[in-house]
Amino acid sequence: MAKRDYYEVLGIGREAGDPEIKTAYRKLALQYHPDRNPEDPGAEDKFKEASEAYSVLSDAQKRATYDRYGHAGLQGPGAVGFDPNTFADFSDILGDFFGFGDLFGGGRKRRDRAERGEDVRYDLEIGFEEAVFGLSADIQVPRMESCQRCKGSGSEPGSGPTNCPTCRGRGEVLYQQSFLSIRRTCSTCNGVGQIIRNPCQECRGHGYRQVQKKLKINIPAGVDEGTRLRLSAEGQPGRRGGPPGDLYVVLKVKEHPFFEREGTNLHCTIPVNIAQAALGADLEVPTLEQPYKLKIPEGTQTGAQFRLRNKGVPQLNGSARGDLLVHIEVKVPSRLTRDQRKLLEQLRETLPADNAPAEKGLFEKVKDYFM
Repeated sequence: MAKRDYYEVLGIGREAGDPEIKTAYRKLALQYHPDRNPEDPGAEDKFKEASEAYSVLSDAQKRATYDRYGHAGLQGPGAVGFDPNTFADFSDILGDFFGFGDLFGGGRKRRDRAERGEDVRYDLEIGFEEAVFGLSADIQVPRMESCQRCKGSGSEPGSGPTNCPTCRGRGEVLYQQSFLSIRRTCSTCNGVGQIIRNPCQECRGHGYRQVQKKLKINIPAGVDEGTRLRLSAEGQPGRRGGPPGDLYVVLKVKEHPFFEREGTNLHCTIPVNIAQAALGADLEVPTLEQPYKLKIPEGTQTGAQFRLRNKGVPQLNGSARGDLLVHIEVKVPSRLTRDQRKLLEQLRETLPADNAPAEKGLFEKVKDYFM
């Protein structure tokens, strides 16, 4: 049976460039791949035909020969047919669609390369004042360290790892499936290429052991709930000579019984009696340092707010500082002595009994007028 024209097979013109050739082949390979067409006996032939056409037209020298002499120019020694080596390029073409990069070996990760260690999280609870003013703290972090007995090799001193008998040190095994050559990670050595015959008695062949690492950390002033402090290279150790990971200390701040925090500002509520609110008073307001003398004017109402500058929280890694906002709450006594009641009754007689609702605003008046 005569072979079809390679340009016709891929459905492209003779002026097509490399990107167009690759796109056309990718489309046909996806359409006729045998694994996607198990019930179509003709799919494999079409797949091979497209692969053969691509192997010629993607090679500049072969394409020039084909363009000049046709199929006859590719006959004889080195004749072109279906070439399994096409899959070296096939993994690049179809990797994004099927994840075939690992299947055909094109995108496999070398397991003998150095690997960075994992990052570690450590949760630390601190007090409210400690978060505001900062502190220096000692912590103990559980992590892995290289075994001192085997120096991280995993083998007993005097011995060492040997090549894996399954993959012969390559870390992968080649399987032949139909016309495909498939590489898979060796299950015996997990892709390392070596196995340990005589494991270290202390770490049992792992090369690492768990320890409690004591560290001193400096927590700056102004940190808040959820702040993360990064300690470089204090995480898990790297593998095969790779760098260690980082340690992230995540802060949890205890609540304060009196103050509430909002960014760099603090809030507190000070109760006053009706006499203090009516006549004004000198109050002693607690702060995170020393008490502050605050004078409230006469006629102070519930909800009045006073701002104490620079009595709040320092800005993290900055020089500014927030404020303390004091909220006034007028407390009405629920129980009165006989003398207190008598005095309040006398006061009531002198005050206007204006219990009418507050006057409507302009908007409400206009709304009522048109309804």
